[in-house]
Amino acid sequence: MVDVSANNFPWALAAAVVFGLVVGLAELLQTRRMVRIGTLAFGPTGRPASWVVLVPFARTIAAAALAAALVTLMLLEPMSHRKDGSEVAFEKLKHVVIVLDVSPSMRLRDAGMTGEQSRMMRAREVMESYFQRVPMTEFRVSVIAVYTDAFPVVEDTKDPAVVRNILNDLPMHFAFVPGETDLFSGIRKAAELARGWRPRSATVILVTDGDTVPSTGMPKMPASVSEVVVVGIGDVQKGSFINGKNSRQDVSTLRQIAARLGGVYHNGNEKHLSTALLDRLTEQMDGESRIQLTSREFALIAAAASITILALIPLILHYMGTNWQPGIRSHGSQHQIAGPGRTSETSANRRIGIEHQPVSG
Repeated sequence: MVDVSANNFPWALAAAVVFGLVVGLAELLQTRRMVRIGTLAFGPTGRPASWVVLVPFARTIAAAALAAALVTLMLLEPMSHRKDGSEVAFEKLKHVVIVLDVSPSMRLRDAGMTGEQSRMMRAREVMESYFQRVPMTEFRVSVIAVYTDAFPVVEDTKDPAVVRNILNDLPMHFAFVPGETDLFSGIRKAAELARGWRPRSATVILVTDGDTVPSTGMPKMPASVSEVVVVGIGDVQKGSFINGKNSRQDVSTLRQIAARLGGVYHNGNEKHLSTALLDRLTEQMDGESRIQLTSREFALIAAAASITILALIPLILHYMGTNWQPGIRSHGSQHQIAGPGRTSETSANRRIGIEHQPVSG
């Protein structure tokens, strides 16, 4: 994708024209001057190498491009890199929607490597690991709590501490009417929240211990969602009793949800989200933004190329500007040119305009 701002184009064009005319006039005067001293500078022929005729044009174009680039950079808003991410452009923002199961079963203590963590605390560890390995300055995070219904807890926050507080075993199940967990309501709310965002700029992460879901009625994700990740929490083999029911991570149901949403399932009870999965998610959300060129990048490229050309021209002219090599020749060349006596030396001096003047006594 290429993005070139048109607001600064007239000023850059004016700078290029002015500097091009000034440098072009200077090159014209320099060319006229070199004609008068051509024999002294380039030897008997009085002319440089044939390619030198291109130097005035190259130097003029390079100077004009450099002026336009510098004016463009001067008029652009400065780009700052701040940890709070407030300067990230809208077209580069990415979104993460966490659909968090806050049902009472998520407070059971059978999760983690030791099987002694609560499922909610394990969910917090998994998501904390995720946020530590992605560029949070480019992300906005939304959290949707789901139990018997679903409602957004926070939308588009850039503060990881807010999300950390929500995941820190906050008893949000008291805000719902007790009953059966309705995961579809959370997925549906996430789809509604993401509908107005850029295409392929969001990832939906469903964190739950599983539940029975209907065979029909799965919400369809909008074009803004690039990937859905279903993270299962809780022991997959040994269950714990709550409200007269044996509760454990329902792997088959979670895999079914992931397949129906076109996403992936991850068992987060013992392992964090893999780096390969995070890289794939980031690449899918990046889309074409990684190859985006703005007027800033074009100005920097033009400035670097122009400076390189202007710096190399004098060096190339010094070594390759003419085929004439003044100075003392080797012994064989000197004998061949001068011949016997000093006849050839005298004639050569006359050809370049040097006359012997008698010395008055």
